Amino acid sequence: MQPKILLADDHNMIRKGLKLHIQLTLGFNDIHEVASCNELMKELVKNKYTHLVLDIILSDGSTLEVIPNIRRVYPALNILIFSMQPAEVYGEALKQYGIMHYLSKSAGEEYMNEVMQKFLFNETLVSSSPVPHTNNPFSSLAPRELEVLHYVLKGIGTKSIADTLNLKMNTISTIKNRIFEKTNAGNVKELMEMATLYNVNY
Repeated sequence: MQPKILLADDHNMIRKGLKLHIQLTLGFNDIHEVASCNELMKELVKNKYTHLVLDIILSDGSTLEVIPNIRRVYPALNILIFSMQPAEVYGEALKQYGIMHYLSKSAGEEYMNEVMQKFLFNETLVSSSPVPHTNNPFSSLAPRELEVLHYVLKGIGTKSIADTLNLKMNTISTIKNRIFEKTNAGNVKELMEMATLYNVNY
């Protein structure tokens, strides 16, 4: 049976390229596209998908905010993360949601083919599961801390983050303090410089 695939990426060219690649390389044609978290959630309600290829940052926020919900409502959905964000930062956090396939947009074509094929044929990819432990200061952050980090790096204040994530202000303050402790950043400016250095985009 052909998989029903949803591509979620806010870059039109990446969606089009990936769709074409899957069609030409693997012969799968039931492929749909969305560009935002909002569109993603609406599309999942409308249609029953077997596979989701998902970027971490979409036009209206971080998909880390919607992944727990997706996992709860659609436990059988296979998810592959296709992102420029470093795997050593997000790979471990996403394993908590049973997401084992993580593909960098900068990966070589051969490796990309291998990962995409195994993902769409529901095979286990041995080489993509263990993420090497590095000295990346962001790699120890938990999923909720990575969510808050996204907004802190955008320069958004505690109250706005609390409203967006539907959490209490003191919860956000606690999470922010943990982020600063774990990364050893003294302030937001230092945190932003470190994010740039380690390719953590926002």
